[in-house]
Amino acid sequence: MNIKMNPLLPESDAREAALFFVVAALCFLAVLATLVARGTYTAAEAWTAQVEGEMTVLVSDTDRRGAETAAGLIEELPSVERAHVLTDDELDELLSPSFGPGGIPDGIPLPLLIAVDAEGDTTALAAEIETTLAEAGINGRADTHSAYAAEVRKALGTLRIAAIGTVLLLTMTAISVIAFATHAALLARKDIVDVLHLAGAEDRFIARLFERRFWLLGLKAGAAGSVAALAVTAIIVFSAQSSSAPSELLPKLSLDQWDLIILAVSPIAGALAARIAARVTVGRSLRSSL
Repeated sequence: MNIKMNPLLPESDAREAALFFVVAALCFLAVLATLVARGTYTAAEAWTAQVEGEMTVLVSDTDRRGAETAAGLIEELPSVERAHVLTDDELDELLSPSFGPGGIPDGIPLPLLIAVDAEGDTTALAAEIETTLAEAGINGRADTHSAYAAEVRKALGTLRIAAIGTVLLLTMTAISVIAFATHAALLARKDIVDVLHLAGAEDRFIARLFERRFWLLGLKAGAAGSVAALAVTAIIVFSAQSSSAPSELLPKLSLDQWDLIILAVSPIAGALAARIAARVTVGRSLRSSL
């Protein structure tokens, strides 16, 4: 006669499928939030580095020929890589966000702006530029864009805190769901647990059964969430590459080495979180009512 051995924990059923879906969804959101936050941070860092290496010099009380002369004087300075007077078309493109698609209305005088690409300390360079122009009899004011860079860096700090908070919240939610499911499974097998105790089984043996079960569930759910996040990220990357007018401040998701490491580590992290949650829950339950 064949005797069929029933496991301590039931085979996968509809309830475990629902738990798998919830954990996978939480892992997907956590991974996607991490990738988007990293992509946004990378884009903003690149934009900030570019802005900090650029300057704008406004010259007044002169004509375009005088502005060209001023640009030549600025370009002769040691830390200046390039200086050129913006054309009317470049000014129109620069000011189009303020005036709309119709461009700058006729009759509005356009300023004479000199775009400067520099390296090193732009604050000290701004003072040097203004002194050089003043000695040449040209009235000019240099703007280092430092205020814009400071605002972006402040936003980056807020973004970092928000991203870490989001990932921690999703992680704690997943751990809470696993803990609740573990306690429910333990209560459903209370009679078997009592028999195991009478047979001399230690709490560590019972806890290992739950740990292994939810370790595998966390690993599978984490892998499913990472694959879903990879698919969404790939779609975003493809859409950004095919866009005709990409924004410098939009998240730059590139699926580089660090992104792939995040996708690979996430299932393992999810499995470890599920295992720890199961161990703590079973240990506390067995020491109390069970």
